[in-house]
Amino acid sequence: MPSAKRADTAVGRRASASAVRPVVLHSAPIVLPICADPLRDGAVAVKGDRVLKVASRAELRSSHPGAEELRWPGMIVAGMVDACAASPRVPGVTARASVVCDPADPTTFPGISYVEVSSASEEEWEDSERDAVITAIREVDRPCAVGIAAHPRDAQVLEEVAVLARTFGLRLLADLARHSPAALDEAGVLGSLCHVACARPLDPGERKLLRLRKTVVALCPPGPAGDALALLDEGNIVAFGTRGGTSDGPLGLAAGVRRHARELGLRPRGLDRRLVEAATLGGAMALGMHRGKGRIGSLAPGARADFAVFDARGRYPYAALLAQPPCLGTIVGGVVTP
Repeated sequence: MPSAKRADTAVGRRASASAVRPVVLHSAPIVLPICADPLRDGAVAVKGDRVLKVASRAELRSSHPGAEELRWPGMIVAGMVDACAASPRVPGVTARASVVCDPADPTTFPGISYVEVSSASEEEWEDSERDAVITAIREVDRPCAVGIAAHPRDAQVLEEVAVLARTFGLRLLADLARHSPAALDEAGVLGSLCHVACARPLDPGERKLLRLRKTVVALCPPGPAGDALALLDEGNIVAFGTRGGTSDGPLGLAAGVRRHARELGLRPRGLDRRLVEAATLGGAMALGMHRGKGRIGSLAPGARADFAVFDARGRYPYAALLAQPPCLGTIVGGVVTP
């Protein structure tokens, strides 16, 4: 059996560059995979930047007797995903959607960098911005990690941006403060390859249109918490974004929705779980990174080893997490970061 090592001694440790990478066990009293039920005294087996297996601590220690174990207090949970980032990275966040000028910037945080299109007219788009955007997209080494932030004021340009995104197979990020869901739909922007940042109330018709188009709604401050409850209740896919300049990460925004529900005397069944899922898997769905090898937002074999550790304890794991306990560590691609 391997001896457990204190997790705080592993800050900054990187996976071996050799062909044979060692298995590392991260264990905690509670593991919250998101895609499965909470696991008491669980562990995550990590090899390189991928999750090998999530199971009980005893099972993984038995199947990997030579593995190093990092024993964490509290709770291991899939990493938070900021679906529309503006503020500095918050502890616990392992991926984000960012609007950038240069998607090739090596300091860009894991996730998707959206090249902004903000042309005021068709002439401006045709004269300069279209070529600049295409050049930026082509010069990036990681095409799957680049998208387009559709922020033009001209309706014709908006349509051309939608066509450009489909041509290059890129994701779109739209802003409901700039364009209504109906206008975005008419331009061909809405769909499963797009998510929208929303900081305003949505009427039932707008919520329905977004739901029918399978477009993820990234709720950003100072958007009304009541809208989050309606979206979740009606079956929309919800994520959280920090674009409003808040110091709270996705988990803090989810906690705010929970507080609002409690203030109204509401206790919807499964709300705590759905809010935590929105802060993790919902964000991954917004970025289109929730499926396949290297997926994020949940912990399962083949997923990217992105997770966070919170000093959360108690009988009800989701509620304990929404109480906003301190973050003890953030692991991105198998690396424990400061």
